[in-house]
Amino acid sequence: MNNAIQFKQGWRTALSTVLALGAFGLNAAFAQDAAPAPAEVMDKGDISWMMISTILVLFMLVPGIGLFYGGLVRTKNMLSVLMQTTMIGAVAMIVWVLYGYSFAFGGSTNAFFGGFGKLFLSGVTVESTAATFTDGVVIPEYLFICFQMTFAALTPALIVGGFAERVKFSAVVLFVILWLTFVYFPVAHMVWDANGLIFNMGAVDFAGGTVVHINAGIAALVGAIIIGKRHNYGKDNMAPHSMTLTMVGAAMLWVGWFGFNVGSNLEANAGATLPMINTFTATAGGIVAWSLIEALSRGKASMLGAVSGMIAGLVAITPACGSVGPVGAIVLGAISSIACYFFVAVVKVKLGYDDSLDVFGIHGIGGIVGALGVAIFMAPGLGGVGFGDDGSMAGQFWTQLKGVLITIVWCGVISAILYKVVDVIVGLRPTVEEEVQGLDLATHGEAAYHS
Repeated sequence: MNNAIQFKQGWRTALSTVLALGAFGLNAAFAQDAAPAPAEVMDKGDISWMMISTILVLFMLVPGIGLFYGGLVRTKNMLSVLMQTTMIGAVAMIVWVLYGYSFAFGGSTNAFFGGFGKLFLSGVTVESTAATFTDGVVIPEYLFICFQMTFAALTPALIVGGFAERVKFSAVVLFVILWLTFVYFPVAHMVWDANGLIFNMGAVDFAGGTVVHINAGIAALVGAIIIGKRHNYGKDNMAPHSMTLTMVGAAMLWVGWFGFNVGSNLEANAGATLPMINTFTATAGGIVAWSLIEALSRGKASMLGAVSGMIAGLVAITPACGSVGPVGAIVLGAISSIACYFFVAVVKVKLGYDDSLDVFGIHGIGGIVGALGVAIFMAPGLGGVGFGDDGSMAGQFWTQLKGVLITIVWCGVISAILYKVVDVIVGLRPTVEEEVQGLDLATHGEAAYHS
């Protein structure tokens, strides 16, 4: 009897233990399901580097592009270029904060448009964050906004070189506002937002080959054709008035480009070192290649050619800097210089359009070369990072080509419409008398130099 009672008591004790353990396990499972997601990590090193990168991109605009372009125009138009690039930057920053950031990165699932969710930076605070390329690692959203804002300010300033010395100041400002709204913001969304059309195709554009350079190059070409040539183009001497200032501006662009390319990594980690070294090597390849072409074809290598090669190399590596190896970058920069030289020295002359400062010839063509070349030089056998599990060179090239074509068509058609709209509203060109006098005095009442 006692044995039976002891057995029952032992069984009940064992059963209670099993039930208790089961309940504990269920509670633990529910607790795990209900546990908050791991906290986002924000690193002071990332923040510091992205602040520096943002300032470096601003340095490309003011004073980089201003001096680069200013030295390339005639003396009487020096201040007009400086004023245009400065005002474009200011206007773009205002438009970006009011609605540009929302249109590009507003959270919409639309493939072409970021939506209205962040108009006037609605919902953005010092506590809100933006994702990086590492899961769980973030940067402050205000910092991401500032970084992307400098890209939006820089890109339309590049367009000015296509119609320099012959467009009204008011027309430039109005065109930039419209162009940012209907061209830049949608293309930025398509290429860089996770919901964007070109992004979801799998196209690679690390720092802006399509968004910045092809966009600007096509808009400049369309503008040069629609606006027409400078007065007495081909008759008057229109040589650069100061190659010294152009070289200074180009050097500033190269330095600032490290913010442009390396900053696009969004983190100060080992991944940032690949775009860093490529921004050195591709540029070197571009400089040497252009200078060699000139030496062989003309007998002399010019300073203008060297800085042209510098920009051609920088433009080409922009979309590819995170995917190709340093040696591949040298080759890509050299190929870009050859292609750009051909369009500047041969195609422009044959077709007769007046792309004043060769924006299409260098930014447009260099951007296309870089966007397509990344599909070749990202191959592991050529030192690149590889195509991914399902990728191939042919497949990636086709994807890159589609991204390039979409950008060209979108930008080309809409830019043409916008030039016509601006012409109707304020007129594109100054009078012949004002153009002959020079836009410095005619538009701004100032002169860059006094004898």
